[in-house]
Amino acid sequence: MAEKGLLYLIPSMLGADVPAAQAIPPYNIEVASSLSEFIVENVRTARRFLLKCGITTPVEEIIFHPLNAHIPAEDINSYLDNAMNGKNIGLLSEAGCPGIADPGATVVQLAHRRNIRVIPLAGPSSLFMALMASGLNGQEFAFHGYLPKEKGERMNKLKQMEASAKKEKTTHIFIETPYRNDSLIKEILEVCRPETMLSLASDISQNAEQIHTDSIANWRTKKISRNNRPTVFLIGNR
Repeated sequence: MAEKGLLYLIPSMLGADVPAAQAIPPYNIEVASSLSEFIVENVRTARRFLLKCGITTPVEEIIFHPLNAHIPAEDINSYLDNAMNGKNIGLLSEAGCPGIADPGATVVQLAHRRNIRVIPLAGPSSLFMALMASGLNGQEFAFHGYLPKEKGERMNKLKQMEASAKKEKTTHIFIETPYRNDSLIKEILEVCRPETMLSLASDISQNAEQIHTDSIANWRTKKISRNNRPTVFLIGNR
């Protein structure tokens, strides 16, 4: 029986306005160049990323398996068939690290069930980079993804996170669809206490990167706009 292949978890860039060498470790590019089969969120952006990395394998020879909410489970189950026969496969996120705020966890679970070795590679994660740069508690933190869509539920969630930040010193991390960023910022400034700390980390690792942490009281005195800019939100305590 053939030795099983490996599943490489390959982080991708958080934006396109810096060279790949500035954000992606050389070893990742070496690994990506050795592969001819990838599981990706979006085939077009995956091709663009691999070309920017300067992979040597012709793109037209690469097999891409799309991974999104529209793909039937039975199709996803077949994505690792070649790994069972000894072929190494790469899992690419749309941005940042596979499996973190990303559908890649489904494939990783499948790999573990089939006893395929999973190898995570180092690379950019907007969530962890935002936490690093926030100055908020990095010992205890929680990521909530997107907050509830209904305004009342969203306000309650903000209050719960704020209470946890004050009582337990937990840092709470969340994201929003970029065109709704300013609306969310407005709600945070309305519902949170003056002493609560808010960090906004936008365009992380890009030329327009902007990261700042301040109290709600001080944020209220500023004119803020982060619309249409990928932003990570963090709420914490002094």
